[in-house]
Amino acid sequence: MYGLMGKIQAQVGQREALVGYLLQAAEVLREAEGCYLYLISGVSADEQSVWVTEVWRSQEDHRASLTLPAVQEVIAVARPLIAGMGERFEFQPIGGKGLPADKAE
Repeated sequence: MYGLMGKIQAQVGQREALVGYLLQAAEVLREAEGCYLYLISGVSADEQSVWVTEVWRSQEDHRASLTLPAVQEVIAVARPLIAGMGERFEFQPIGGKGLPADKAE
C-alpha cells in the first residue's frame, strides 16, 4: 500500500471553497481503482489550511488517478484557491480499522 498526507494552504478567505472542491475530488475517487481512503481534515488552530490523507493500493494507482478527467477538472478549478503547499509525507500503511486487512504489506 501507499499513503500520502499533505497540508494545503488556502488563499485568505478561500478555505471553505477549497474544502468543497476537495470533497468533490473525494466523490470522484470513490470509484477510482485502488483508492482506499481520501480524507479531508482541518485543524481548528489553523483556519487557512487543510490536510489531505490518502491511502492507495499502490503509488502507481495514485499517479493514475491524477490523469482522470474528473480529477483534472477539480484540480483546475481548485488550484487558484491554493496559496501554497505545506508539509508532505509519504508513508506505508501497515493496517488498522478502515484499511483492507488482506492488502497491508
